Amino acid sequence: MTAAPTRDELRDHLLTHRIAGAVATPREDNLRKYAMFAERDPYHLFGLEPERVWTQGDVIKLMADRAGVSADPKFRAGQDHIDVDLTLDGLDRFADRLGVARERRQRVLVATGHPSTLLAVHLAFATGLREAGCEVIEAGAGWSYQASAQVGRKRRSIAYFGGVGVTAEGGSLVHTHSARPIRAALASLAGDGEPLPDLVVADHGWCGGAGQTGIDAIGFADSNDPALFIGEAEGMVQVAVPLDDGIAPRHYTPMSRYVLARAGLSGAL
Repeated sequence: MTAAPTRDELRDHLLTHRIAGAVATPREDNLRKYAMFAERDPYHLFGLEPERVWTQGDVIKLMADRAGVSADPKFRAGQDHIDVDLTLDGLDRFADRLGVARERRQRVLVATGHPSTLLAVHLAFATGLREAGCEVIEAGAGWSYQASAQVGRKRRSIAYFGGVGVTAEGGSLVHTHSARPIRAALASLAGDGEPLPDLVVADHGWCGGAGQTGIDAIGFADSNDPALFIGEAEGMVQVAVPLDDGIAPRHYTPMSRYVLARAGLSGAL
């Protein structure tokens, strides 16, 4: 495996490729999504059921603290940011939890709702955990559901690639915020009398839905997706790492190497 970057080297890389820092997500989109979360729009809850009432102003303040976006509620349009040091701190906590899984050889479920960009990242983690002796489980494979009432719309199903759970529609992997796949995966384990995972490594609804059940859940989230950060604040999500989740997959490789090295895991990167 190529040598992992130092924290300072990774900071430069994250800023250069806008994984953190001046990210592409505009302030207008952030505010729109914060309002939808405050309204408890199911698509933006990621399977979580917040304990307290969150106003848009509350969400702005929390996202300023946890992701580094502007805390000014009067800032309505333009370039917003993710604080790169909050990203690095989150990656350290994320890696440390992977290290616990390695030390204890835990059962881990790895999945992504953002396969076009983050599948390779999760593949690296699944490979490293498996090689360290963890059981990387593939629960609920083949389970399907109708995601839309639209005529002719294909059913979506759970599939696994290299130990990473994804949602597929026909022959395509799809982006989803839904927690239905992780709920079905956990239900399949319970139905078969198998233990639940000790850890879920994921994003979007895969992460939030797991955290809501009380399973240790760690994941990545963009600045316009406040659910996992609020889940972390309320104690339902262990780690939410702020980053732009829509970057070309190759640019995440140094980040994956950094996490693997800190966690004491090997990988094929």
